[in-house]
Amino acid sequence: MNLVVNGDAESGPGGSAEPVGSVTGWRIAQGAPALIDYSFGGGYPGPSDPGPAQRGSRFFSGGNSPRTALVQDIDLPTTGATGRAAVDAGRVRYAVRGWLGGYAGQEDGVRLSVEFRDAKGTPVALSVLGPVTAGERKGRTALVEREATSTVPPGARSARVLLVFTRSGSGTSNDGYADAISLTLSTVSARNAAGGRS
Repeated sequence: MNLVVNGDAESGPGGSAEPVGSVTGWRIAQGAPALIDYSFGGGYPGPSDPGPAQRGSRFFSGGNSPRTALVQDIDLPTTGATGRAAVDAGRVRYAVRGWLGGYAGQEDGVRLSVEFRDAKGTPVALSVLGPVTAGERKGRTALVEREATSTVPPGARSARVLLVFTRSGSGTSNDGYADAISLTLSTVSARNAAGGRS
């Protein structure tokens, strides 16, 4: 189950390149993002450009701000297979994934990070994905999948997911793009968590 709310930009206002004042599930910490339809045109990623195979109708962009940041704070499960007891025993793994990209040969981009925090809000682990460079996109307007997996650190009680869109050059559009953002948890056996062979 994806713990990120509206990681696919499908909910709330948007549809064009015009910045929005709110994003369902996210807090706008800086700038003004846009949630753009794949059918919008104008050089933005379209249905036939590289990106998620099962894409919805919209994706995130940095709008027209030099730097735009979206934040989502997620409480980790308290009970169950991925609850606190399993986390503290080192038996829970996480995977953070996202499709990140940009426009043609420009270096505007987006960084996706997840920061795990303990009960006091102190950071205990960090994973960072992106930005995807123009070279990695082969100079194309495209979104490329990035993923990181690791063990949820014992003591972690929440996760902060952060999208930071950065405009690298001149112009008004912040052409960092993101879609299909997810954070999922899974369990490993006690033997594997202790380093035993499976």
